[in-house]
Amino acid sequence: MRALSDNMRGALLMMGSMAAFVFNDACMKVVLKDLPLFQAILLRGLATVFFMVLVSRWLGGLDFRLPRRDWFLVALRTMADVGATYFFITALREMPIANITAILQVLPLTVTLTGAMLFGEPLGWRRLVAIMIGFVGVMIIVRPSVDGFNSYAFYALIAVAFVTVRDLCARRLSAGVSSVTIALIGATGVVTFAAIGAIGGEWVPVSGSRPHCWQGRRFS
Repeated sequence: MRALSDNMRGALLMMGSMAAFVFNDACMKVVLKDLPLFQAILLRGLATVFFMVLVSRWLGGLDFRLPRRDWFLVALRTMADVGATYFFITALREMPIANITAILQVLPLTVTLTGAMLFGEPLGWRRLVAIMIGFVGVMIIVRPSVDGFNSYAFYALIAVAFVTVRDLCARRLSAGVSSVTIALIGATGVVTFAAIGAIGGEWVPVSGSRPHCWQGRRFS
């Protein structure tokens, strides 16, 4: 059987990660109806760190001995991850999920264009056309409503900017840097931020029962 190219392997991994992101966003949309923002981020972050530790023990490769240049990029990536999390989750709480998903579809374009401008990465018309076709396809699927866009759409755009920085930082890391290590550091940064934000705030008991806001139809 022919081995997958790096591009094909990366595309498959991106498809899997996007499916996981959609599921995560849907769950957070429901949870945010009952829990304060920082509490929801903190609880999700703790679960993420827990599973990341399990994954790192399973896959191996957890190594914090990074070159100084990579540590700078990791720190910048973690700060961008924190910013993206706060602005995106805030927008997700206040906007229909279809609308914020539509805004996020700008991300491939921002990453591609920024990478070309800052790092001289190749950018051809075929790639731009493919991105725009994908963007139109997502718009057809999610069908965002005009009345669903509000001031929190700017939060979503700020989140896009932070995610762009985060992804470009990851792109510039040395090839030998463990992705598990980078993901765990980022998740720990988000947990620390959420824990600080939750200090002095309201803490709502978490119930194991079905959320009262669950309608089983659409998220808005």
